[in-house]
Amino acid sequence: MVLGSPLNALQVRPPFREYHLIDLDGDKAVGLRKIVGNRTDVHIYPEDCNVVLPTRVFPRVRFEDYRRGLCILDPYGLHLDWKVIQGAGSMKSLDVFINFPMYDININVLHRDPRTVQQLHIERMNAYWGDESWRQFAYEESGPDLFGNTELDKVSNERFAAAFRERLRKVAGFKRVPAPLAMRNSRGSTVYYLFFASQKGTAEDIVKYIFEKFGAQST
Repeated sequence: MVLGSPLNALQVRPPFREYHLIDLDGDKAVGLRKIVGNRTDVHIYPEDCNVVLPTRVFPRVRFEDYRRGLCILDPYGLHLDWKVIQGAGSMKSLDVFINFPMYDININVLHRDPRTVQQLHIERMNAYWGDESWRQFAYEESGPDLFGNTELDKVSNERFAAAFRERLRKVAGFKRVPAPLAMRNSRGSTVYYLFFASQKGTAEDIVKYIFEKFGAQST
């Protein structure tokens, strides 16, 4: 068995005061419960994190209550709402790891011809990004074609991820967002970018060290 982020979190020492594990897949939630047992510090939700986090988890980690937390947002694809990310940034009490699903985005959203993208995937991208402003970062003009019409090219994965990094800073309100770590498959293609967002310089320095270490190992 390969430990996922929930089970890895349970092994961290010193331990957290409490854990909130959320998975929309009911079978996976049941599997987690079997592994965790009756630990009273672990709360498992077979529900939508876009609902559970802002209504039932984030209120337990309020800055004014002198509480702090680490949130790992690891969706399977474009299944995360921007309101969760922005809510975490506005609280000032959370450090956040975020999976930016580049593979899903490339396959379903960033087509070379934007007119071929299904509305369903546009709506998923809008929800993850928070609005339609991602469009202005997704393409760049490459010059006129044979008929004088302006052609568009997709920007690189790195440039699109850099735009999301700026959004975490300027819109979500995280003061510290180091360059993300590209997570690649066996063929060297980027599957997702792992972002870290925080309000604290110390946390940023630690994560930058980790990202640089594993980034060097993967090249």
